[in-house]
Amino acid sequence: MNKNTVTIVKCPTCQKNVEWSEKSLYRPFCSKRCQLIDLGDWAAEEHRIADKELTEQDLWSEDDLADLVSKH
Repeated sequence: MNKNTVTIVKCPTCQKNVEWSEKSLYRPFCSKRCQLIDLGDWAAEEHRIADKELTEQDLWSEDDLADLVSKH
């Protein structure tokens, strides 16, 4: 890769173009705000890293199971 080549990535939060360089302090995010929004999503468990293949059982929430049991 040429040293003069600038790599541009999309901010994961707002999709704004971000230069991937040392002058982009929050990379891959465009700003501290977008970085904190993403952190909040992880803290609220809106994002997760899959540790296994999802099964049908994984797709049912505890509320769904409680509703199913109470109907029988």
